[in-house]
Amino acid sequence: MNIFTKFKLTKKIDHFFSISKKKSTFRRELVGGTVTFFTMAYILVANPEILSKTGMNKNAVFTATVLSAIVATLIMALYAKLPFALAPGMGINVFFAFTVVGTKFGYTWQQALAIVFIAGIVFTLLTIFNIRKIIVDAVPLIIKQAIPIGIGLFIIFLGLQNSGLIVKHSDTFVTFGGITGETIITLIGVVVIGILLIWKVPGAIFIGIIVATIFSMLPHISEFQLKELEIIKTPPSISPIFFQFDFSKFFVDFKAIFLFLSVLFTFLFVDMFDTMGTFYAVASKGNLIDKNGNVHRMKQAFFADSCGTVVGATLGTSTVTTYVESAAGVAAGGRTGLTSLTVVFWMILSLFFSPIFLIIPKEAIAAALIVVGFYMIAEVNKMNFNNLGECIPAFFVIIMIPFTFAIDKGIMFGILFFVLLKLGSGKWRQVKLTTLILVFLIILRFFIIYINS
Repeated sequence: MNIFTKFKLTKKIDHFFSISKKKSTFRRELVGGTVTFFTMAYILVANPEILSKTGMNKNAVFTATVLSAIVATLIMALYAKLPFALAPGMGINVFFAFTVVGTKFGYTWQQALAIVFIAGIVFTLLTIFNIRKIIVDAVPLIIKQAIPIGIGLFIIFLGLQNSGLIVKHSDTFVTFGGITGETIITLIGVVVIGILLIWKVPGAIFIGIIVATIFSMLPHISEFQLKELEIIKTPPSISPIFFQFDFSKFFVDFKAIFLFLSVLFTFLFVDMFDTMGTFYAVASKGNLIDKNGNVHRMKQAFFADSCGTVVGATLGTSTVTTYVESAAGVAAGGRTGLTSLTVVFWMILSLFFSPIFLIIPKEAIAAALIVVGFYMIAEVNKMNFNNLGECIPAFFVIIMIPFTFAIDKGIMFGILFFVLLKLGSGKWRQVKLTTLILVFLIILRFFIIYINS
């Protein structure tokens, strides 16, 4: 008997999230959320480490990272009702710390937070007035279909890097990293997950992460003393970075205004295309896209994303965005907002039990990323390779995302090539006016970056 027929509370939860309607179960949603959390938990360590390079208090950034993720993901869970998790984005935090605050632009971290705050407000207004949806609709369907494949390769590359199977090389850029203890842990995780998936065991990815973690601890089991492990810690105060905005430098002269707008424009573009790319990548694995290529409840999802950025900047962290690691939770069975709500539960626990969560090594997470990436590149079977005018732009999306380490750049190059090839082949009628406007904005962004480089 289905659990939803037994208890009134679970019936209400089922109705609110449409769990049975989406052919999911309570257990799958909880497992999906748990898997999503553990595959993205690295941000709880990485974000404070990166932002602390600007002079921000590292411990305070940890708390701000978790709280912003909780607020944004809670909105996603209860309002958008989608299995997407949010947190301060990797990549955009590096841009924040080393470019905006670094020597290139010379802003203080307080001024950089102010720009992120303004970007969040602009995002929110664009969402409320449906402009973000208009921009998304301007992206050709073939580009949307290519996004999950490009991000799948991107995720696989991240997993291979985190495992040590791929390392930097001065001549060939990357090379085989050899067989080490870390790579063995990842390979064990991949094999375990693969076997469990073949046998259709629910929660295969999460189980694989746990098994890989246990194997990583075995060589150090004699050193591991639970009684010496500080399990519970009080969350650090966010007072050193809370509401620390400085707007003084933005409008002193024309050059200052142009610099401010160029940074703001970059934040807007990166987050908009990163978020859109993630939505399509994750939704494609959970049958959350309609026949016209639109993600269900996208406006509500965009609203959660934009609110997260506003809240995150106020708390003291860089742009909050939707995490592509959500695909791991969807692959594990998550289909509704209950998956996101489960992520919120684990995030709240992480505020107090951070030492426990930090035991999971990156090699175990790498195994999950490799398998999720494999699932995502399977979307290539939906593409029609006989239409070169569309497949060539899609090809550039697929290769540029992993090769540039940037989802937004892959999408932008794909749109540019789509329009150029359509115009060059005399099929200009197939190009929407909104797509042409989008191309103009893309070219403008590249021009602004060139001027400031």
